[in-house]
Amino acid sequence: MVEALRAGVPAGVLYVASRIDADDRVREALKLAGERGIPMLETPRGELDRLTDGAVHQGLAIQVPPYEYAHPGDLINPEAPGLPLVVALDGITDPRNLGAIIRSVAAFGGHGVVVPARRSVGMTAAAWKTSAGAAVRIPVAQATNLTRALEDYRSAGFFVVGLDMDGDVDLPDLELAAEPLVVVVGSEGKGLSRLVRQTCDQIVSIPMSSGVESLNAGLAAGVTLYEIARRRR
Repeated sequence: MVEALRAGVPAGVLYVASRIDADDRVREALKLAGERGIPMLETPRGELDRLTDGAVHQGLAIQVPPYEYAHPGDLINPEAPGLPLVVALDGITDPRNLGAIIRSVAAFGGHGVVVPARRSVGMTAAAWKTSAGAAVRIPVAQATNLTRALEDYRSAGFFVVGLDMDGDVDLPDLELAAEPLVVVVGSEGKGLSRLVRQTCDQIVSIPMSSGVESLNAGLAAGVTLYEIARRRR
């Protein structure tokens, strides 16, 4: 909540539970809302539970307008600082993974995230919360056809690499890290879809101990983005 208000999340109303325990974080949230001119409405806890559909709210909830997705082409911005770096999600359905990936993209100099319009996670409240405010700064684009979007990135001068356990190259040996890049993260269960895999210039694997089968999508993306940022420095 505080992270989102600090980042400037667009908000309509801040709902505050009646008789809330005003600790430091609550006081900061109320102060930030007041500074930004966000209306505050005292609400019975039962009503707040209903508004948040039973989610953990700690006595505060923000009503925000529907998320406005970018177009994949909007992430091709030659004026953006640093080498272009975009993350695309292929078949990921857990909003917490999306939120974690957005946060990693912000932390390691990425420029945006692309999600498919169908059979994919979208920008839900859980994704917003997990991003810890990074979703305000990092655009999320929605692609009608992910394979076509990846082909458009390649035409614009990007290389496309997919993450998979059976990769052509290990992450520490990824020479393409120094190029404009789209990193595609597949689902934990099925990995990369066939057409997306065929569109990739390289398939990259993360070396791990033999006792670990795989990382979840959020962790895999974070490790990969850190290594790309390290090599670019």
